[in-house]
Amino acid sequence: MIRNLPASPQYPSRRNLLRGLAATGAGLLGELPAFALPEDKIKSVRYFTNSGDANGRQGQPMVNQSTNVVMIETQRGLIGIGEGGEPRTMEECASMLIGLDPFRIESHWQRMMRGYFYPAGREKLHSLGALDLALWDLKGKALDVPVWQLLGGKARDHVELYSTVFPNPGGGTLEDAARACRDAGFRTYRHATDNPRQRVVDRFKLVRKMYDDCVLLHKGAGDGGWAIDFHTELDLPDAINLATLLEPLHPYFCEDLIRSENVLAYETVRQRTKVPIAVGEQFGYKWDVSALIEKQLIDYTRVTLPNVGGITEFMKIVALAETHYIGMIPHFTGPIAEAALVHCLVATSVIALMEMLGNGTRTWPYLPKAYDFKDGKLWPNDRPGLGVQVDVSKMSRIGEYTTYRAGMLLNQRPDGSFTNW
Repeated sequence: MIRNLPASPQYPSRRNLLRGLAATGAGLLGELPAFALPEDKIKSVRYFTNSGDANGRQGQPMVNQSTNVVMIETQRGLIGIGEGGEPRTMEECASMLIGLDPFRIESHWQRMMRGYFYPAGREKLHSLGALDLALWDLKGKALDVPVWQLLGGKARDHVELYSTVFPNPGGGTLEDAARACRDAGFRTYRHATDNPRQRVVDRFKLVRKMYDDCVLLHKGAGDGGWAIDFHTELDLPDAINLATLLEPLHPYFCEDLIRSENVLAYETVRQRTKVPIAVGEQFGYKWDVSALIEKQLIDYTRVTLPNVGGITEFMKIVALAETHYIGMIPHFTGPIAEAALVHCLVATSVIALMEMLGNGTRTWPYLPKAYDFKDGKLWPNDRPGLGVQVDVSKMSRIGEYTTYRAGMLLNQRPDGSFTNW
């Protein structure tokens, strides 16, 4: 079982050192030693699959919602944990890290993203993002601090959630479900247009049904207490029609009103409806969502970890969103990535709301510790790194990478930063 590693001569505990300094009276800033990280190199990257949660349920059955676990180990024995990706692109990205300094995270992100002839696409970004999570976890452990401290410290006390499929209306109504969701501490109850038992869409019936459903949601949860996912299911005129009908009911947001390929089509949507719009769960790095943010065609971006390429890229999107007064509502993902999202969102003051699949009580046999859920919210903790622990005995290894292999030999500017080949 991989636990938080004990302090070692190479990586002394920062907390223990500070306690010792306090005990000896070395309390002035000028008396504190520099906490430089010792030289280290990445020795290996191991890659695992798992059997899912305690009920055997996996995440989404597509590559961009992989819950595979990646572990980066250094020559000095430090281990960083990440999540996501698939074997082929993981091998490409991981092989570019072997033998390198684990603490140059931004440099590694550039190398992995640009290091082959074709820049990383969305599926490859998922593998890249998994490794980026592991590098941040590793650095936090090396400094004996949680990642949120490395990102600037707490800007909020907890992260509010909205719930997907909790509670299931069952024998009750959507009004009952929305009210129960709010009573459980969640900020918002999420509903969706998609019916898995009905694959033939009658556009007029669907719009009318969704409007009627949302009337019930509003009765149960009030203004902003509910949201609806259009699932990119509707064509443009029907999406605009439904969104316009929902304006007086004040949803927290309407999600993915139309297909995601042509983002500038949202210029038409924006001109013809006033509902808050949330888009981005199918996107990768900042260039995918930049036009929507810069033109203020959306109110919230749904980009998530590790899909965007990890924490390194996610925080750049946060800064871009903040500049244009856009909020962050990341899509649900795997449990390790969700723990990482808490670190990112706690360290920023932009409007933030996370998606929780179910009631928040899922557990994973291979994860003795993941995120901290209580009262319908996610809470930061003081555990070093991402605060996640894994039990290797409950996972199956699907890859191990110990040999450095570069794709393109990237050019560098005189200051050492990468430019393209």
